[in-house]
Amino acid sequence: MQTTGRPAPKPKHQPRGVALLYEDADIIVVDKPGGLLTMGTERDKSRTVHSILNDYVRKGNPKSRNRVYIVHRLDRDTSGILLFAKSEQAKLFLQSDWDNTTKIYLTVVFGHLDPPQGTISSYLAENAALNVYSTPDPNKGKLSQTTYTLLKELKGLSLLQIHLLTGRKHQIRVHLAEKGHPVVGDRKYGQGHTSYANLALHARSITFTHPVNGKRLHFETQVPALFTRLVGAFELPDI
Repeated sequence: MQTTGRPAPKPKHQPRGVALLYEDADIIVVDKPGGLLTMGTERDKSRTVHSILNDYVRKGNPKSRNRVYIVHRLDRDTSGILLFAKSEQAKLFLQSDWDNTTKIYLTVVFGHLDPPQGTISSYLAENAALNVYSTPDPNKGKLSQTTYTLLKELKGLSLLQIHLLTGRKHQIRVHLAEKGHPVVGDRKYGQGHTSYANLALHARSITFTHPVNGKRLHFETQVPALFTRLVGAFELPDI
């Protein structure tokens, strides 16, 4: 992990509910557990990573004007790395430079993938029921590209490393489900494969340009125990 600025605070100063990987004057990088929303919605005002980090940077002072800014999101049931900005300017830079940001995921899916590596490309759209799907009409959907590499197979399950070339809502889950290999634990797109309680999708690493000093930063997380429970021990390729 390459870092700049001051190191993350000692454990007693950690925000409650997420693991703080890095913090400086401009950004915060955290490891989100599965089951926690990135931000609130009109229908769900429960505790979120956004609210947890806002409380953290305000140090218990409700009158503080400190806040964090959302750069990107993870689905509620997806675990892994999230990047937040501490200013509007930093957020705008990170979002404008998002095409130069590298996002690597791990997932376990059903079935044997043939070929063992490739890129899934389609136009993704969302219907009134909030389900994402591929459409042949580029005027209705946004171009979405997901590159996958098979790392291990065990008992009908496949461990994949995913390079997310675009960042659409539910992109990995929809692309793999439509290919016939839904993500383990995906109750929305799993098409009957609902015997697993937890979603096996994890944002393993992120590499991006710091919004102020211009340095390239790289952060990785520990792989959740769920993955070894599903496919046994494995070694990950270097990123």
